[in-house]
Amino acid sequence: MDATWVLVADEGRANVYEVRQTQGIDGRPRTELAEVESLTWASAHADEADLRRDAQGRFFGKGEQMMGHTAPPRTDPLEKEAELFARRVAGWLADARAKQRFARLYLAAAPKFLGRLRAVLDPRVAAAIAEETDKDLSGLPAHELAQRMFGDDK
Repeated sequence: MDATWVLVADEGRANVYEVRQTQGIDGRPRTELAEVESLTWASAHADEADLRRDAQGRFFGKGEQMMGHTAPPRTDPLEKEAELFARRVAGWLADARAKQRFARLYLAAAPKFLGRLRAVLDPRVAAAIAEETDKDLSGLPAHELAQRMFGDDK
């Protein structure tokens, strides 16, 4: 269980990598990332209209007996989907931690998503976090991500 993992995420995808130390052709140690899992949540990037599960509330007009509306408070469906994805990622990490698949965890996520993820992480997973980066690095290939996070030169 000495494995070190890197989680790179945004509101719709999360990639988990295992950190491996190798030796470059020049003899210097090098950090490589091997993909462990890729989680996606397609509805986090969906059109808001596609996410409505019910009709919008109705507003009473002028001349009605009681002025007001029956519309619920404004909640952004995309925000809700991102929160659901954060819970899914946190649950997956808690399960992996319980199975002793990793000892240390590095997190890199878009700032808003990182906050959502922190709020729902299991305490045992939170205790395993070695470092957090509040940047969206999810679009980087593994070799660039390793260089960015661990500073290895090629």
